[in-house]
Amino acid sequence: MAADTVTNLEPIHTFFNNLEARQTLLTTITDLNKALTTHFTNINNTLCQKSETLDAHVKIFKDKTEDALLKIQNRENALPDRESSMGARIVEMKDAAISEIESLGDLSEKSLAEVLRSYCKRMDASGLVGFIQTKRKEPTGLRMEIAAALESSVDPMRLILDAAEEFVGRKVEKKAILADRRWACDMLIQSVVPVAEGGYGAGRSLKERAARVLEKWKGVLGGGDRSSGVCAAEATMFLQLVIAFALKERFEEEFLRKLVLEFANRKDMPKLAVAFGFGNKIGDIIEELLKSGKEVEAVYFATESGLSERYPPLSLLKLSLRNCRRNANNISKKGKFSSAAVDKANSIELEATKALIKCVEDHKLEQEFTLEGLKQRVTELEQAKAKKKMGTTPENKPSKKRGRGGGTGRSSGPSTSRPVKSGRSSNATAFRSRNPPQSHQAPPIRYTGAHSYTSQSVYEAPSTVSYAPAYSGTHTQSPAILAPQYGYALQEAGVSGVRSYHGSYGGEAGYSAYDYTLTPAAPAYPPSYPPQ
Repeated sequence: MAADTVTNLEPIHTFFNNLEARQTLLTTITDLNKALTTHFTNINNTLCQKSETLDAHVKIFKDKTEDALLKIQNRENALPDRESSMGARIVEMKDAAISEIESLGDLSEKSLAEVLRSYCKRMDASGLVGFIQTKRKEPTGLRMEIAAALESSVDPMRLILDAAEEFVGRKVEKKAILADRRWACDMLIQSVVPVAEGGYGAGRSLKERAARVLEKWKGVLGGGDRSSGVCAAEATMFLQLVIAFALKERFEEEFLRKLVLEFANRKDMPKLAVAFGFGNKIGDIIEELLKSGKEVEAVYFATESGLSERYPPLSLLKLSLRNCRRNANNISKKGKFSSAAVDKANSIELEATKALIKCVEDHKLEQEFTLEGLKQRVTELEQAKAKKKMGTTPENKPSKKRGRGGGTGRSSGPSTSRPVKSGRSSNATAFRSRNPPQSHQAPPIRYTGAHSYTSQSVYEAPSTVSYAPAYSGTHTQSPAILAPQYGYALQEAGVSGVRSYHGSYGGEAGYSAYDYTLTPAAPAYPPSYPPQ
């Protein structure tokens, strides 16, 4: 009986276990209900706040819209009165401008600024270019005055386009264009046209007209290089107008790039290349400049485009200096050190050295790249060039006219007639002295002094000019002046009477004797620069 009672307790335990499980579930459901109720309450509150905020914004916008509509209505109502007043103002300004122009009288008595403003107010592009043309010898402050005067014109870009169209018309009709007029057009365009990407923001009709003018101009430019008769000023003007009127897409990029490369020595070309937005292709332009030996131009392009780390200016300048020496020496050697070859080499070296000095000064690299030696070299080259000009002036040249004999009655002085020809004997030395054989001519006398360029590689150059007579007779020949690097020591010849020239460079072996009585052969001179 007791066992049956114990056995009947299991259903009770099962019931209570189920009851506890349901109680736990009920508690979980109650907590979840509370959480959901709180969450939805918060969402409702947030939506109410946002709705109120939105209603407030709508009300504000509605009020602003009503105010704007009211103002527009007021402005529309005031338009007739404003039109009348502006019309009267325009007539007044027109009368004042006409009176001012008529009151100018003789422009020669007016100041530069007044004359420029007069042409700009009248939109007289031809007269303005003509007037600027007369001021080429007085360029001081001219560009600033032009820019200030153009502000008084009705449409500066239309005035510039008028001047460019007239210039292109002359080119198309193959009329003679003076260098002064080309310079004047260039000055006018540079004074107002911004060198910046995006253009000037001209109107559609003016932009289309500019496109027609530039297309015609491109036909005149041909291939875009110097062999086509294009000058640097025209190329710069063309590129500036393409940028000013935002017409880059109308022209082939290769053509524009070719113009930039061909005239890379122009001051504005690096800025124009950046304004065209060549981007990564500027690096290719710099590479091509380096391949063509234009290291100085490459420095300007690298600096303007922000590629100085990729193309260090100091390294490019040192490379330019080495190439300058090498080119001058090669020209002299190819010309067998004739007077013309030496002069050409000196001129090339002078221009290249000046460009190098200016580049160093523009980029503030005087501390890293010393200029004392280069400036001294420029001074020596200029002095020698001046002496060469002085030695070839007409008054210093011997007269080719022969005087008449004293027995003719036309001259009372001593006879200067040509002596009687002698036979082929040793007594004809006087005639040979007056007319020495061409094969005995001395080559150009060159500097022998050493000149050191500090902080750069050794560069031997002259310190003084030395001349030596070519012959012992009374006849003297004006020698060629200042060939760089090489020095010659003049020595008397042996029995044959022929002079030989020996020279040395940088402590190297002397030059072998050169017999000028024989057919000249290719000289085997050592290089004038240290091997790289």
